[in-house]
Amino acid sequence: MATRSETLAKAAMLRAMFEGQGAVVVEPPILQPAETLLDLYGEDIRARAYVTSDALRGEQMLRPDYTVPVVQMHMAHGADPARYTYAGEVFRRQEHDPARANEFIQVGYEVFDRTDPAAADAEVFALIAEALSGLPVKPVTGDIGILMAAVHGLATTQRRKDALMRHIWRPRRFRSLLERFAGKTPVPAGRAALLAGENQSDAPMIGLRSTQEIEARIEALREDAKTPALSGEEVALIAALLDVREVMPHALSRLRDIAVDLPVIAGAVDLVAARADALAVRGIDTDVLAFEGSFGRSSMEYYDGFVFGFRADLRPELPAVASGGRYDALTKRLGQGDEIPAVGGVMRPGLMLELEATQ
Repeated sequence: MATRSETLAKAAMLRAMFEGQGAVVVEPPILQPAETLLDLYGEDIRARAYVTSDALRGEQMLRPDYTVPVVQMHMAHGADPARYTYAGEVFRRQEHDPARANEFIQVGYEVFDRTDPAAADAEVFALIAEALSGLPVKPVTGDIGILMAAVHGLATTQRRKDALMRHIWRPRRFRSLLERFAGKTPVPAGRAALLAGENQSDAPMIGLRSTQEIEARIEALREDAKTPALSGEEVALIAALLDVREVMPHALSRLRDIAVDLPVIAGAVDLVAARADALAVRGIDTDVLAFEGSFGRSSMEYYDGFVFGFRADLRPELPAVASGGRYDALTKRLGQGDEIPAVGGVMRPGLMLELEATQ
């Protein structure tokens, strides 16, 4: 295992590489405002964040990653376009896997540029691929935007679409909801009784929800119960999207076939094709680059388009050595309505050194 000084030296070298591409070095504070940022990370990171509080500052958390603080900083007073790099510690609780580090060095590169999003995606990916050159890692790509487009285009209520969107990053829950909305699973007995009005009680109210909130929730469930089921064809097409696991040319062919029956995804598929072209211009051999329709659904919940990761296949116990993706919607959320296309990636120099030592 690499020493701390070795890891810091590697991190400095990687950061200098990004500086050479015109990136500005930034260093967001280690303590971040939890109330503002914690919900942006998603369920996994929320559960693993170190949170503290005091009377003056309220809830604070140890920085679990850099991207969200960098986006917040940029949307407050950043240039357009802009590129940033950083290297420093991040902190995540590991209560269920004590073998994984709860404090490690992260190096990253973030691009805010509205000129050509596909080219920006390729820029980030290619630079990280270059930094990892020679290591026993395998890249895989995906695009969360395709699944989002499919959900938005479903022939169902906005309430059901919103529910599915909330659970895109929870594959089991997403699948369960999809099957329920398609009428493939029975309504739970408790909910059936509630919808039938069989749960009336004079017992005192317990909990934080008011009577009005509970009644509104019951009415929403009753309205949902009247909604026609999703068609089997729509469910099958979404399953086909998520089952795509091919090298890029074959994946694009398969996605275009699916788009014939699910035209709402055509625009998102065109973005994948444009990105593939931009990657090829950057020297990436897309003929062997893996694309997975379900990739990225267990990563940061702020990704809404291109996603990628570099995995050490011979060391499956290790987390991704590098990962990243596009997060356009995050810039709008932190920019109070202003937005700019943005993409970034992070690397783990400690893991890179560990893999180098095994060669």
